[in-house]
Amino acid sequence: MSGMVDGKVVVVTGAASGLGRAAAVAFAREGASLALADIDAAGLAETADHIGGALTIETDVTEAAQVDAMVAAVIDRYGRLDCAFNNAGIEGKAGTTTIEYEEDDWDRVVRIDLKGVWLCMKYEIMQMLRQGGGSIVNTASIAGLVGLTGSSPYVAAKHGVVGLTKTAALEYARLGVRVNAVCPGVFDTPLLERILGNTPERKEMYLDAQPIGRLGEPEELAEAVVWLCSDAASFVTGQSMPVDGGYVAQ
Repeated sequence: MSGMVDGKVVVVTGAASGLGRAAAVAFAREGASLALADIDAAGLAETADHIGGALTIETDVTEAAQVDAMVAAVIDRYGRLDCAFNNAGIEGKAGTTTIEYEEDDWDRVVRIDLKGVWLCMKYEIMQMLRQGGGSIVNTASIAGLVGLTGSSPYVAAKHGVVGLTKTAALEYARLGVRVNAVCPGVFDTPLLERILGNTPERKEMYLDAQPIGRLGEPEELAEAVVWLCSDAASFVTGQSMPVDGGYVAQ
């Protein structure tokens, strides 16, 4: 039985853990050939082992030369690039107010979470145009749709990802390239663990804010990503899909 992305070549950034790893597992299950990219080489190897092998590319998404090389490595191995999940990102210093943020910390979040997505899109789209089309999904966040206190650079960057997604979708819609974003809510990932620290009361606060009454599982986001990349979503572009247990419906 064919999978949803059977025979497609997919690159996943931020694939060393969390949402990226879950997406890699889902893409592999649905028949894709995988290229996994992350700055964490050890985590990449673990993800590759978990899915039975894949091309792994240690990549800093903030460096144009490395992103260019990432796409080139995919083409060298597979000959084409059909789909991309641009997921690499960091949370920054949660709980730090706008005026408390240090400039270097602000710049790092925006550089990784926004510039990194733009660089990946730039080189991915160039390749997709050469071959006649493709599909891209970017990781934004509910923080790309609403404001969240104590996370100003993250919110700014994720709003930027939403805008960048819409713009690229319009620019390349008639050239066969679809561009969408997913906007995860609160998921049970290592990123959330870093935000929560060893504070059960903070986790309880996060749980209380979820209309669905629980945290998301990474596999639930992965299903949305695979669908958006697949031909089943062929008429969907320029969208920022909340996968958030109803959070932004409040």
